[in-house]
Amino acid sequence: MLIRFKKNLEKIAMGLLSFMPEVKKDVKKLQQLIKEYETNPNWHLYLWKEVDDVIGIIGLRMEDDTNVIIQHISVNPSYRNMGIGKRMIIELKGQYQNKYTVLASTEVEDFYKRCKDTELEMEEQ
Repeated sequence: MLIRFKKNLEKIAMGLLSFMPEVKKDVKKLQQLIKEYETNPNWHLYLWKEVDDVIGIIGLRMEDDTNVIIQHISVNPSYRNMGIGKRMIIELKGQYQNKYTVLASTEVEDFYKRCKDTELEMEEQ
């Protein structure tokens, strides 16, 4: 289940974001990234919670009145290859697709495309 980022989840969010190659445990970059999500009204950060554990994170930016860009996605390594990233994208698309076109930044484009291709395969069966 996606939950909206709150300040009390900052350490968990930073931990999940630190698994992404572009920040790779660079504390200053992580702090700047979190600050941008906290202060920029066009940036939205969600965490993925299963039972009592937060195991994934997905961040987006509102590009204009029609597009939402997924710019960050990360899953705790212990939970990878279980479809968590795909489920985050599906739920996010469900929240935004009535008003916006959901796209991916170049950093997450390959993963997004794989998820989209898998969705199409499932629909054809």
